[in-house]
Amino acid sequence: MKKTGIIPLRKGSKGIPGKNKKKMLGRPLFSWVLTAAIFSELDEVYVFTDDQDIIDFINREYHWASKVKALLRNDQNASDTASTESALLEFAETVKNDFDLLCLLQATSPMTTSEDINASLNEILINNKTSALTVVNTHRFIWNTDGTPQNYDVFNRPRRQDFEGLLMENGAVYATTKEAFLSSKNRVSGTIGLVKMNEESLVEIDSLSDWEIIENLLADRQKKKKVHQRIEYLVLDVDGVFTDGCVYYDAEGEMAKKFDMRDGMGLEIIRQNQVEVLVMTSENSDLVAQRMKKLQIKHTFLGVKDKFSFLTQFLLERNSSFGAVAYVGDDVNDLANICTVGWSFTPADATDVVKANADYILTNASGNGAIRETCEILLKYNKRYERV
Repeated sequence: MKKTGIIPLRKGSKGIPGKNKKKMLGRPLFSWVLTAAIFSELDEVYVFTDDQDIIDFINREYHWASKVKALLRNDQNASDTASTESALLEFAETVKNDFDLLCLLQATSPMTTSEDINASLNEILINNKTSALTVVNTHRFIWNTDGTPQNYDVFNRPRRQDFEGLLMENGAVYATTKEAFLSSKNRVSGTIGLVKMNEESLVEIDSLSDWEIIENLLADRQKKKKVHQRIEYLVLDVDGVFTDGCVYYDAEGEMAKKFDMRDGMGLEIIRQNQVEVLVMTSENSDLVAQRMKKLQIKHTFLGVKDKFSFLTQFLLERNSSFGAVAYVGDDVNDLANICTVGWSFTPADATDVVKANADYILTNASGNGAIRETCEILLKYNKRYERV
């Protein structure tokens, strides 16, 4: 059975301009649900959008994920008045109905996890439903406009722990069989299974205040997943970590960056102590490539914009986890990894938002011994996992 996911994106957004591309915890909003889809049991995931910039980004940044594809949707079905169903029908026609199960994922629900997607699929595959959707069990008391209560007796107000509450649709995940979709032309129909998600997933992103709430919830969620174990991988950003963040240019372009030789020695020592070093930077610099070759760092990845997804895939291929990773970064595009890895470090002169989220603020500045300091801390930390 071919399980196909679709993430419809529109270029226009009135509440928050450019919402889908706006950075949430250092990543474009849509990349959160896209990453969840990549590491779910979906066979393929389509980003269906009228924004050519997003299509170019997908093709460039997710080349390592064979299941990810991008398709251009027409302007008519991407207008303010167009329904999501119209986009789904256009998509189905575009791919010639080449799917058995269709899963709609909303980019404005960044709290969605791979487990939520899989549970929705299993309502159909295992529980024999024709469709499924995600809900939240809310314990709010609901009222009608005429002043009458909908879901409780005002003279017998229940305690929260005794109150079943209501199941509210949170708009995150919808799944349906092809037959049900083509027959009803609706995202859900027939026998509908319900998948409960956490209550924080009920917050909708309609304003900048909503954005801040969700961003804080995401950061907290990632931090709560942290697991402390022996560090096996040290992952490093370049500009603002290896270097002081400055780049020297001449008329022909990038000319020079300054690196600290003490950092190189620290990396040599930590590799001798069975910690593998990775370099991951959003820049595509020949100077960086040459320096990493000199340092004999074989895992050097240049031009990586979505560092979180890329690192997730790297660890999955090695049957490892974020708990085995120490990460050093200094700016917003490092935030997702900073909040997730076992131990995160940031130089003394990093941006304030990274300092607020890192586990450890180094005493040394970027390009001035920050990496060497990190290596020395990790060597001491890993000693506790040595066998007596």
